[in-house]
Amino acid sequence: METRTRFVFLMHPKEYKQEKAATGRLTRLCLANSELHMGMSFDGDEAVQERIADPADFPVLLYPGREALNLSEATGDELAAFRERLGARRLTVFLLDGTWAGARKMLRLSPSLQRLPRVMFTPSAPSRYVIKQQPQTGCLSTLEATHELLLALEACGLDRYPDKTQLPDVFARMQDFQLKCAADPARPGYRRRAYSAPEERTPGRGRSGERRQNYLKRPAAGDPPPRTTKV
Repeated sequence: METRTRFVFLMHPKEYKQEKAATGRLTRLCLANSELHMGMSFDGDEAVQERIADPADFPVLLYPGREALNLSEATGDELAAFRERLGARRLTVFLLDGTWAGARKMLRLSPSLQRLPRVMFTPSAPSRYVIKQQPQTGCLSTLEATHELLLALEACGLDRYPDKTQLPDVFARMQDFQLKCAADPARPGYRRRAYSAPEERTPGRGRSGERRQNYLKRPAAGDPPPRTTKV
């Protein structure tokens, strides 16, 4: 699928080498105007740095926070200011593809990414990831995040999203295949207990979930800025 926006997926090494159901790869294959790079620190990655420095591109980072422009809730003045900065350049969105802990480390090790303007969105629907549990309500897979971002960009008049079913359908087919494999006793990954539906789960349950909620929770007014925003 063609898009005006360029998507640059920055994949954590564990996601790249170990994750068999990596939605970043699926998303990359669905979008013609996209690319994927693997690493932890991208300040020394020539291809990524060339993309950030390209005068024809306007690079932004998809990452939530107080300083991020929420494309789903932006006012007319905020969008006008964003369009003025964009000008005739091509919007280039960098996405960190990994666990939340992995993404935070990738950002901390890449000051050039920290300096990028940030955008975010308000999800229109909860995650439909059946074969994985999200650490907190509102967290999405890379594929779902890209889908939501495209919806927000089209609503803002910044891009066209010609086939809104493509990404969700690929996501569903991938999970259906994984579920069939997990239900087959002849396969090594056979599960005696079926996966529960996302709406039946409690996000962030357990000690690891509590730690995730500590760094995913929204900052309160007056709180100091998160460490990852420092350069």
